[in-house]
Amino acid sequence: MSSSPAEPRIVLVGFGPTTRPALDSLLSRWQVTALVREEDDEVAAHARRLGVAVERVGSPSRVASLVEQHAPDCVVVSSYNRILSADVLDLCPFVNVHYSPLPRYRGRANVNWAILNHETQAAVTVHSIVPGLDSGGVLAQACVPIGPRDTVGTLYARLNVLQGDILPDAVARRLGGDLGDPQDESEATYGCTRLPADGEIDWTATTADVDALVRALGPPYPDAFTYLGLEQVGVLEAQPSPGGKVFAGRVAGRVVEWSRSEGWSDVLTGDGVLRIQRVRVAGETRPAAAVLNSSRLSLGLRSSELIAEIAELRTRIATLTAERTQL
Repeated sequence: MSSSPAEPRIVLVGFGPTTRPALDSLLSRWQVTALVREEDDEVAAHARRLGVAVERVGSPSRVASLVEQHAPDCVVVSSYNRILSADVLDLCPFVNVHYSPLPRYRGRANVNWAILNHETQAAVTVHSIVPGLDSGGVLAQACVPIGPRDTVGTLYARLNVLQGDILPDAVARRLGGDLGDPQDESEATYGCTRLPADGEIDWTATTADVDALVRALGPPYPDAFTYLGLEQVGVLEAQPSPGGKVFAGRVAGRVVEWSRSEGWSDVLTGDGVLRIQRVRVAGETRPAAAVLNSSRLSLGLRSSELIAEIAELRTRIATLTAERTQL
């Protein structure tokens, strides 16, 4: 009597917010022998509770060593921001989960860019990993709409569910020897890396663009931010103002109205008014109107304030130098 084939063994590599749903969906069908994760966090603890070994490594060379050690039938990558060499990819089949409608939006920060660029849809694509950035054959792809008030958090939540729905069949397809449907290189676009400093609000931009920036940031990313004087202010929640006033005279970033009872403050943009509901100042979350409650206040770094600060510093330095000279 012949024995049944061994259950495929999977190693999951993931550092970001898409990894836990990937783990759960893979475990519904296969044995996951290890989770490769950079931090010993809640996702790592969840994996251990499910009996999955957790390997805390980061570099591609260490990933290669672990793949050789575990000898899986397939490696699934979900939220890993390093490039794996061709030598590593030769060890076994590799599958990647990418949150964009490939071949569009290869690269990084794809969910953020989708909101920032006012796209109407986001997607999950599962593809074979080959040398080249996100260029392997597509094993599965599905889309979700981006609503006008979606944030990066609400969009990730829906995309994570979608990943769980399509990932097992995509991996099964790859385990069966299928490399996926080739991507159309003529349709490829790319997203560059985003840094925390890229979240600074330009108040001369359109209301729609400032609103999109606020919605595209926030957990699991740093907030969109601005400055009140020289103090950084995170903008946590905002929307185009429903007030309907038209400002023929405008100073971008100027506070024009507020409601202490409802907590909002209206701020001029390059073409309209943004209503801010919540801000973060010195690590504390506050209603916007608790901070932005004067029509003499303007948001954003202003050259006059920087020059005044430099002048004050020069005065202090001159005073200290004079005092030391007299000693």
